[in-house]
Amino acid sequence: MRWLTLYARSRQVPFSAAVVALSALVVWALAGLGGGAPTDPRLAALILAAGATAVSVGLGGQDLGLDRTAAIRWMPRRAAHVLLGGVVIGAVLLAVQTMSGQQASPVFVVRNSAGLTGLVALGAAWCGGQYAWVLPVAWLSVSFVVPPAPDVATQVLTWMMLPPGTETGTWTAVVLAVTGVAVYAFGGPRR
Repeated sequence: MRWLTLYARSRQVPFSAAVVALSALVVWALAGLGGGAPTDPRLAALILAAGATAVSVGLGGQDLGLDRTAAIRWMPRRAAHVLLGGVVIGAVLLAVQTMSGQQASPVFVVRNSAGLTGLVALGAAWCGGQYAWVLPVAWLSVSFVVPPAPDVATQVLTWMMLPPGTETGTWTAVVLAVTGVAVYAFGGPRR
């Protein structure tokens, strides 16, 4: 069990978990003060994106050269780290919604947390661990400003805002999640 503790500390997991919970509570509290509708998909997407950016902090180690030359297999550890991060950010959102008495759509939360986690993993593989947050934040920003439309390209751009069960949104999230986890697990973060 000692290796798990060391791994969690080296990847700043306690800090990331605290930021995930704190950001969810702060966004939810500010939405209540502003009189916004708590069922607004933008609020849930914002909480999930904040959680994904907090998880991204631990996707790069302190010394990438040491990570690449270690005698342990990193691929399953990287995949488990990313997948567990996605589960945690989804669970935190569902917990915050339950505490506030709102009905959460588990399909929406699972879809968006999986897609955002895949984006963070792609960001780590493409830009490095310190800039892994760029892809989910950029995509969320685009989703906020692009008006909804029935064409597939717009639905792919705004997949985070689409209602649960929308085929284009689901497939976009699945492709992002599978691709991101696979690329990050096999290649690791960029140097």
